[in-house]
Amino acid sequence: MAAETIAPDWEFDRFDDGSQKIHTEVQLKNYSKFLEEYTSQLRGIEEALDDSIGDVWDFTLDPIALKLLPYEQSSLLELIKTDNKVLNKVITVYAALCSEVKKLKYEAETKFYNGLLYYGEGVSNTSVVEGESQIQMGRFISFLQELSCFVSRCYEVVVNIVHQLAALYNSNKGSTKIIESSGVHFQIVYEHLGELLVVLLTLDEIMENHGTLKDHWKMYKRLLKSVHHNPGKFSIPEEKLKPFEKLLLRLEGQMLDGMIFQTCVEQRFNDPGEGGAVAKNSAFAEEFAFNIRTIFTNVESKIGEPSEIDQRDKYASVCGLFVLHFHIFRSVDKKFYKALLDICKKVPAVTLTANIIWFPDAFLVAKVPAAAKLMDKKSLLAIRAQRDVLLQQRAQTLTKDVQSYYVFVTSWMMKMESILSTEHKSGKLSEDLNSRCNVFVQVRGILYAYSIGTIIKTTMNMYMSMQRPMTKTSVKALCRLVELLKAVEHMFHRRSMFVADSVSHITQQLQSQALNAIGVAKKRVISDKKYSEQRLDVLSSLVLAENALSGPSTKERRLVVSLALCVGTQLKTFKDEELLPLQLVLKKLDLISELSERVKLQCDCSFLYWHRAVFPIYLDDVYDNAVDAARIHYMFSALRDSVPSMLYAKHMESCDQLLESYDKEIMDVFNEHLLDKLCKEIEKDLRLSVHTHLKLDDRNPFKVGMKDLAHFFSLKPIRFFNRFIFIKAYVTHYLDKTFYNLTTVALHDWATYSEMRNLATQRYGLMMTEAHLPSQTLEQGLDVLEIMRNIHVFVSRYLYNLNNQIFVEKASNNKHLNTINIRHIANSIRTHGTGIMNTTVNFTYQFLRKKFYIFSQFMYDEHIKSRLIKDIRFFRETKDQSDQKYPFERAEKFNRGIRKLGITPDGQSYLDQFRQLISQIGNAMGYVRMIRSGGLHCCSSAIRFVPDLEDIVNFEELVKEEGLSEETQKAASVLDAVLGDLTSNSAEGTEYFKKLVAVFAPEFRSAKNMHLRNFYMIVPPLTVNFVEHSISCKEKLNKKNKTGAAFTDDGFAMGVAYILKLLDQYLEFDSLHWFQAVRDKYKKEMNAVVKEQSVQTAGQDEKLLQTMNLTQKRLDVYLQEFELLHFSLSSARIFFRADKTAAEEIQEKKEKGGPSDGSTLTDPIAK
Repeated sequence: MAAETIAPDWEFDRFDDGSQKIHTEVQLKNYSKFLEEYTSQLRGIEEALDDSIGDVWDFTLDPIALKLLPYEQSSLLELIKTDNKVLNKVITVYAALCSEVKKLKYEAETKFYNGLLYYGEGVSNTSVVEGESQIQMGRFISFLQELSCFVSRCYEVVVNIVHQLAALYNSNKGSTKIIESSGVHFQIVYEHLGELLVVLLTLDEIMENHGTLKDHWKMYKRLLKSVHHNPGKFSIPEEKLKPFEKLLLRLEGQMLDGMIFQTCVEQRFNDPGEGGAVAKNSAFAEEFAFNIRTIFTNVESKIGEPSEIDQRDKYASVCGLFVLHFHIFRSVDKKFYKALLDICKKVPAVTLTANIIWFPDAFLVAKVPAAAKLMDKKSLLAIRAQRDVLLQQRAQTLTKDVQSYYVFVTSWMMKMESILSTEHKSGKLSEDLNSRCNVFVQVRGILYAYSIGTIIKTTMNMYMSMQRPMTKTSVKALCRLVELLKAVEHMFHRRSMFVADSVSHITQQLQSQALNAIGVAKKRVISDKKYSEQRLDVLSSLVLAENALSGPSTKERRLVVSLALCVGTQLKTFKDEELLPLQLVLKKLDLISELSERVKLQCDCSFLYWHRAVFPIYLDDVYDNAVDAARIHYMFSALRDSVPSMLYAKHMESCDQLLESYDKEIMDVFNEHLLDKLCKEIEKDLRLSVHTHLKLDDRNPFKVGMKDLAHFFSLKPIRFFNRFIFIKAYVTHYLDKTFYNLTTVALHDWATYSEMRNLATQRYGLMMTEAHLPSQTLEQGLDVLEIMRNIHVFVSRYLYNLNNQIFVEKASNNKHLNTINIRHIANSIRTHGTGIMNTTVNFTYQFLRKKFYIFSQFMYDEHIKSRLIKDIRFFRETKDQSDQKYPFERAEKFNRGIRKLGITPDGQSYLDQFRQLISQIGNAMGYVRMIRSGGLHCCSSAIRFVPDLEDIVNFEELVKEEGLSEETQKAASVLDAVLGDLTSNSAEGTEYFKKLVAVFAPEFRSAKNMHLRNFYMIVPPLTVNFVEHSISCKEKLNKKNKTGAAFTDDGFAMGVAYILKLLDQYLEFDSLHWFQAVRDKYKKEMNAVVKEQSVQTAGQDEKLLQTMNLTQKRLDVYLQEFELLHFSLSSARIFFRADKTAAEEIQEKKEKGGPSDGSTLTDPIAK
């Protein structure tokens, strides 16, 4: 029935048409294609992460990481299983206690040490707000409460361990023995007990050295007192205050008085209920002392030697155990006490954590005063003096140490690379694994890390705690060691794939070696037929060790093996030559199983946070020796190490504040001591290289030395916190910014800066950004707006040249004078728009009004008016005799006569000042002329794209015809308006001169201003004054002191022409025939000189001839200067239609029928 139901579904398969095979092949192809793509993607990711970011990678950023720590989910109870129930219990108890100690130690090292150490950090001394300290302490109380609970827990564990050990070694006759313990020494339990005592000791030392914590605590207590007096103000119920105060007192007594360790060793261990009278247990006392000595013997042989690994920590725990032993049993082994103190000569100080250093001699003297009294005072002082001696020795040998460690570490790295790059050889697997194990651990991997770390920490911390100054050489050497330490860590990290691969094999190999050794011993025990309880214990423990070794090498399993072997090595189960190798194998197993943890611990440089004052010196050193700049990566990696520990800081609202302040501090130092110096140096180098033609200073590298800073630019980005510091990009940005800004300030330097850019690319490989600024000057000069606002300053400081239409600065503090020409004005108008032209003319009008007021006052002055009237009368009376010409002598007399009226402190007469006034009026007119020319120039350049000015199409009509959108029509009408505006402007150009004449002329010509009518008569003396001034200015051009030198001042001619026009006095002035008179006068004098010369040539009087030549030259110069003035005045008159009088102009307008000029002026002028 079943067959029948299935049959129809299988009908199609009976005939195989091969389609399935084709289908399978297609799928396989797709799959292999996918795999290839995926592999290439993974390879891309690997390459991206491998090289491009930096030599030193931040471990926290690993996208994927291997945790090498062995792990399993089985409890101690499951691991400790033998048929010997009593032994199971004993081992379980000790294993549980040791695990508890490890947990407590870990908690202390991560949470409590860091929380205490970083208290008060991250707040700058300058910005501490009143009350901030109390707030910090307030946040910290809960942490102290947690610490109090932790310490209490430690006390309980210490008591429990002592009781458990005392129970095993009981000398009381009546009590039953748990197991036969005569040959059993649980040394590992004592080691763990010692570790726990060191934790308490460290907490004491941290508290002892923490001034900030104690100060804040006092402030907090004071605050509490004031709260007590007025609880309502702080809205705190009074009944809550009392318990809180009690809590604070308890915390202070327990922890802040430095009694944590002391309280622990002074506990009541003799609790009859729990472990009986411990103090009277002589067997336990002996066993305790024996174990301390055994541990000490192991420590003593290795401490201070190159092969030392963790002996210093063990030494601290031995000292702790010794004090505990003294406090329980009140007996002192003087010889052992002396041996403990003797170690201080080799190792004067031990670093407990970060910057906390511990002096064992001081500790032993303070904690065991009974023994200290028996010691010789001199020997104690000698130990103390030894610290200084050792510190000096260390300082002297530091550089040597650095060199030797450099060689060691680099050769180790080479070995590491070579061993890991070779494949396992099939026949020599065990040798291969042995050699790898040695490279990782013994041949120096962890050993180097440990030795280097110890040197750095001990030296730095001793200098700090003994408050001795450190030399720069020592600082540099220590920083080199820090780099080596990080190099070791990064070597392990870089090869973590291969290390991971090897570690699992090595652990298996070591486990099998240990199992073989135990197997041999087990056979020996079984073969011995005498069975006793003790022998059974031994056998059970060996079985237990075997079981524990047959699995992953977790710390629990290794602990069980150690405890089991403490029982299993009695009764000479192992021969001496077997035991040592077994112990060695187990030690290696410990190190290899915790390889990554050990490396991390030994290479941890978080202590650098407390010594960050060395960072500036280090950076200066890196900057001076740029060749190996890449080492800076290692230093930043070391500085990053303190970040994880900072996360445990509890005194701030968030630990991010502490991290930010640390980040800022390091970055500020880095900027100041490296980046900014580098930027300035590179900029200086580029400048000097580009300006070599100026012969600035000696840059011969053989004389002044040479620093190749290019090495900094081959550095990969440095990672610090959540940023990458890319030195190359930073310097490039700095140079780009500087060059850009300086080019905008002085556009004529564009070529120099582009040369410097190219040089930066060639010499340093910096890819600079092109500034894209106009490569010539913008030719804007002084802005029209600026001139307009300060026109009174402008006309007095600049001189006008009529022919070139240019203004030149009178004097300047710079080496060059500014000029302003039509192009500048045109560019300015283009910037601000044509509307500015009318405004400028309005401003000029306001300015002229003020100047004409002064002009009128001068002309009204009695001295001037009377002289002029006298001169006019004289000319009228004598013009027939003088051939209608105004006599030159009369003008000269006027010029000299005015000097008698008085002169200013800088030697100027009233006529000089009047000449300057007229020059300023003329300059203002010249400026108006230039504005008009600039406007035309601007309009013509704007309209040059219009093909035919006569025939401009109407865009709006065209757009409407096409039926385009409304916006387009609006745009077209705007375009039409603009084009219309431009065409009208470019075609006509406003006649500003006419307007300025028309607006003032009526006033000038009115009857109330009759005194101005004498003006034409003052022009001759003015021209004489002007020519004298002009010649003196031109002569100064050839002198060294060029103050007051000038070659042009056509403002005067413009001013005279303008005023004559306003007064309609061209005819009056022309009637003087003044320039003709000047010409005649000088011609006459020159002829006289020539005659005199011809007479004197016969007489051969050389001196007289020289004098005459000079006279002739002087007359030539004066005549030429008058001629130039005449031409300038004639040119200027053309602007003001000098060919027609006012009456003729009015007649002409009437005939044309046009309006008068005055009406076209803008409002402000009309007013």
